[in-house]
Amino acid sequence: MFSVALVTSGVPVSWAARSETPGVCLLTDLSDASVARIAGRVGRLRRTGDVVVLSIHWGPNWGFEIPEEHRRFAHELIDNAGVSIVHGHSSHHPIAIEVYRNRLILYGCGDFLNDYEGISGYEEFLDDLTLKYFASVDLTSGNLPELDMMPLQMQRFQLVYASSEDFDLLMETLDRESRKFGTRIIRKPDGRLALSWPHDQAERRLESALHESSSPQG
Repeated sequence: MFSVALVTSGVPVSWAARSETPGVCLLTDLSDASVARIAGRVGRLRRTGDVVVLSIHWGPNWGFEIPEEHRRFAHELIDNAGVSIVHGHSSHHPIAIEVYRNRLILYGCGDFLNDYEGISGYEEFLDDLTLKYFASVDLTSGNLPELDMMPLQMQRFQLVYASSEDFDLLMETLDRESRKFGTRIIRKPDGRLALSWPHDQAERRLESALHESSSPQG
């Protein structure tokens, strides 16, 4: 598990870790040099069978737009730093989810609990709704077989199950935003949400075809 933060998300330079003082791993940009810096740290600590999660504080507090720079950086973390899950946060509400090379990118998970409850003016972002994320990861490849999510609502600094209406609203909103990145949000019979993406369907078709070809013929 690695964690970094960007100055553009409001993290002051004075919080950065120094050689003799503790602090956060602060990035001043999303350049190739920053990718190389992260890749170096991951490479020094990673062992066979490890699943690498990079938690990154980036982007604004409100809004659904994903900067192209963020998308490029997330892809390069997967391509060049061996990251299996990019865990983005800063947004106070869930935003788009992408699967790149069968690796999970959560561009913004939203808050789980916060002290913003009751602040008006952000209702369009469904800021009282949040998600529990249940990601299954293949320990051999680091790939994502599935992602389930449970919608919850923040009430009086506690979490309760979202109403049916809020469940549908959050599902529709997250599906709308994730669709731009080739993923969809669907409802499961067990009362959770699930992530669906084309590669998942293609992989299942391949597995089915392989199973059929290996089955004994009557």
